[in-house]
Amino acid sequence: MMGNAMTGNARIHRRSLLIACVTAGIAAALPASAMPQRFTQAAFDAARTAGKPILVEVTAPWCPVCRAQKPILSRLTAEDRFRDLVVLEVDFDSQKDVVRAFNVQKQSTLIVFRGMQERGRSTGDTNAGSIAALVAKSIDMARM
Repeated sequence: MMGNAMTGNARIHRRSLLIACVTAGIAAALPASAMPQRFTQAAFDAARTAGKPILVEVTAPWCPVCRAQKPILSRLTAEDRFRDLVVLEVDFDSQKDVVRAFNVQKQSTLIVFRGMQERGRSTGDTNAGSIAALVAKSIDMARM
């Protein structure tokens, strides 16, 4: 009886370890640039200089429109065509200097850049199709 219990525990431990390894492998396989990161001027400047497609997402944790945009943006950034997209989140409440620098009036504003050029922006949009069209403006037309 004792031997069976230990074998069962060993199986559970081995299965848990396997699940953890697979999960870590999937996370490691995701492109780092598609994962949102807090806006810093250095990250923005580096992405612009490198000619990367950039999405600046001005958001607030209390904003229902921002919450509605999150799953749409998550699905989009998982698409292969946006694998090089750099997503930079600006907190509307705590990064007021950045909000002013981008001339943003409201949270839920999305701004796309390709290199040094702003390609488009929207505020308050929760339509998956129009958000996809906006983000697509950040990538080279040759890759579409």
